Amino acid sequence: MIQQELDLRERSVLMDFFKPLANRTPDTQYRDRLVQILHNGEMLKTTPQGIGALTCFGTLRPMVFDLRNGVPVITERKLISWRQAVAEIIAFINGARTCDEISSYGCRLWESYREKDVGLPFPPDDMGPASYGPAFHDFPMPNGGSLNQFEQVLEQIRYFPHTRTHRITPWIPFWTARGPNRRVNVAPCHGDMHLRVMNGRLHMVMWQRSGDLPIGVPHNMVQYAALLLMLCQVTGYEAGNYVHQFSDAHIYENQISAVRELVRREPRPFPVLRLDPGVTDLFAFRAEHFSIEEYAPHPAVQIPYSP
Repeated sequence: MIQQELDLRERSVLMDFFKPLANRTPDTQYRDRLVQILHNGEMLKTTPQGIGALTCFGTLRPMVFDLRNGVPVITERKLISWRQAVAEIIAFINGARTCDEISSYGCRLWESYREKDVGLPFPPDDMGPASYGPAFHDFPMPNGGSLNQFEQVLEQIRYFPHTRTHRITPWIPFWTARGPNRRVNVAPCHGDMHLRVMNGRLHMVMWQRSGDLPIGVPHNMVQYAALLLMLCQVTGYEAGNYVHQFSDAHIYENQISAVRELVRREPRPFPVLRLDPGVTDLFAFRAEHFSIEEYAPHPAVQIPYSP
């Protein structure tokens, strides 16, 4: 059994597991979730963003992506900033906390928060000790010190691959709740992960607390798929399913007309995401180690952002 497992892992590292373009099936899951919110979402006039939102809470079906069918980079519109999304997750797993630190990895998606004082006891461009980077990389331990969650999970996967406890969370409850103990500028919206090794393949479920389907979720789809590929490369497992689950999924009122245009477009096959095979340390990956091939999306669509 051990030798069989090793053989599977060696084979997965050497082979190109993506299906050829002609065999990759166009995936409608993202478009179907947009349609579900348009048809079944409840319009909430009161949101933290000050604008109404069609919302499905707990009723949106998970999206299940077998990465052999391509990496979920949406094709209903051109995702111009896919590399920034990958840079963002790389910044987070390396503990980036401030706007400057996040930008240093090639992600400018947090620039709108620079110097935006939200009344917390740290500088405005500091996202806080309960933001994604510190939670992933420096999770506070009960007796002092901190835990690098990805480092711990990698060690578990190497030495106890078949356990069901490969879990990572960005949520530090005593610092994320509204009130005097809050220590985060933006409470993490995504990143609760559960990984599982099954028959030589590494699978990931990612649960999203809050998801802006037109803008935020496409970035999350590509960045967590990329993260699964990174984890596979450094552990030697073939990539399995990437499962994207939702709690609060929404389309803001000012995005509805653009979304109606998106759902009229037929999805096209997902592209292939290539990783530099020379990178064997998870924390050494950088955005320039990734490239997309065979990406043929519909034209870009301007969609309003509701921060």
